[in-house]
Amino acid sequence: MDLSNLLKPGAVKVLANVTSKKRLFQDLGEIAHSAYGLDAAQTVDALQERESLGPTGVGHGVALPHARLHGLDHVVGVFLRLEKPLDFDAVDRLPVDLVFALFAPKDSGVEHLKALALVSRTMRDAATCTKLRANADPATLHAILTSAPGVQAA
Repeated sequence: MDLSNLLKPGAVKVLANVTSKKRLFQDLGEIAHSAYGLDAAQTVDALQERESLGPTGVGHGVALPHARLHGLDHVVGVFLRLEKPLDFDAVDRLPVDLVFALFAPKDSGVEHLKALALVSRTMRDAATCTKLRANADPATLHAILTSAPGVQAA
């Protein structure tokens, strides 16, 4: 498994005016719909349900929201770079500007966990995050993510 299998170029965006976590989840739902054909409302509901269990802001300006959905046959992702950092109730209480959302099949087991570990490893790499923050072109962001160190799962 590698990030190029999880993340379509069309699922990478830069957003300027996200003002709340709810708005962010709506944007994620719309992008997941356009990139993968997922039901936007179901996607938003699943993200909010997962977030109610505990925030997915992992620190250092990174959030990894994720949800399991009916109708998927493999894990897919959406990456957003926010121009204005958003309060996300992250573990370090810092606002978030890099968001990598994962959507997995409802009954996925180890595949979902491997994908989450892969994304987490990639987004923990300080050099990768610096490059992501320095670029505003979605194609460049996709290239950075899919060629980052640690982009292959065990």
